[in-house]
Amino acid sequence: MILHIDMDAFYASVEQLDNPWLKGKCVIVGGTSKRGVVSAASYEARRLGIHSAMPAFKARKKCPDAVFLPPRMERYKDISGQIMELLRQFTPRVEVVSIDEAYMDITGTSRLFGTPVDIGIKIKKKIREEIALTCSVGIAPSKFLAKIASDMDKPDGLFIIMPEEVAGFINTLPTGKVPGVGKRTHTILERMGIRTLGDVRSYSKVLIIRRLGKFGERLLLLSEGVDESPVTPAHLRKSASSERTLSEDTDNPALLKTLLLSQAEEVARQLRKLEVKARTVTLKLKHADFRQVSRSTTLPIPTRASETLYREGVKLLESYRLMQKVRLVGLGASGFVDSRTPAQMELFEAGPRSEENWEKVDRALDTISAKFGKGVVGRAGSTKED
Repeated sequence: MILHIDMDAFYASVEQLDNPWLKGKCVIVGGTSKRGVVSAASYEARRLGIHSAMPAFKARKKCPDAVFLPPRMERYKDISGQIMELLRQFTPRVEVVSIDEAYMDITGTSRLFGTPVDIGIKIKKKIREEIALTCSVGIAPSKFLAKIASDMDKPDGLFIIMPEEVAGFINTLPTGKVPGVGKRTHTILERMGIRTLGDVRSYSKVLIIRRLGKFGERLLLLSEGVDESPVTPAHLRKSASSERTLSEDTDNPALLKTLLLSQAEEVARQLRKLEVKARTVTLKLKHADFRQVSRSTTLPIPTRASETLYREGVKLLESYRLMQKVRLVGLGASGFVDSRTPAQMELFEAGPRSEENWEKVDRALDTISAKFGKGVVGRAGSTKED
């Protein structure tokens, strides 16, 4: 059996934990400016129709008395680490999928901790007593059903789907609750007359794949209750990124380059923490009309130097015809290789030796920041947007 642990309104709950005055109030974590978006909302706010990704101005209209708070990611990460360590007391097979959710494979733990329901109850009790937060637990024979189950009785719930109940549950499960079924896929399924996951079996494999492509194959398997995805303890990140929503739309290249510089430094820090280098650099832009574009380049030599990331980001920006103002700019890195992998030496300074020199600069900045705090020292030109 698999458990899916999902913390309840995690960011907002941490804020209420740290400030008891906020308990019972509409707490909204996210962009505090007029152009910001909701990252998380307490259940008091959710009851008024406020949800994540909602524009902040709409949330204010729904709840004028709401308390808006900027995210405190370091605090959330600290609490998340405590939760994940607590889960590992029950099984080493814990797959962390985000800051506030994880899968657990509890096969073979019954002699130590009891039935799956016993384990779910013990986890909820331990998190409540030791961390003072609540979570919802889903229990099922597979990952996709466990995830769905954790959402069936929120907040502070526990829902189990026994093996003998899988077929009946699938037959009545609305397609909109299936992980991976977004708005577009849901619309296609509705037009086909498919309302529940069980309905999928009424259609031929050829037709489902023709309409839904590769995802159609997975949907067919799920409709049969087949999901062999394992719980993988070592969840390897495949990318690192940093992005910024601007206070005002802009087409000023100088401002965008300034933002790219600070983002390159942040991405480089992430790469050093992961002990990897990246082969691919990606520029992300979101226009004033919310149209999103991305441009990527592959490097001959993997890097984790902020100077190289910045230089490549600027090249991508300069090669893109900026016909409209943008509201968001971001920089990402992917195509990871182990940072200890030897690099082919080149004749001129643009090769690994130059990379190594820039990495020394980055590491020196890391040392200063660790001792005196972030923002004490930085590169010329990396000032933040007001």
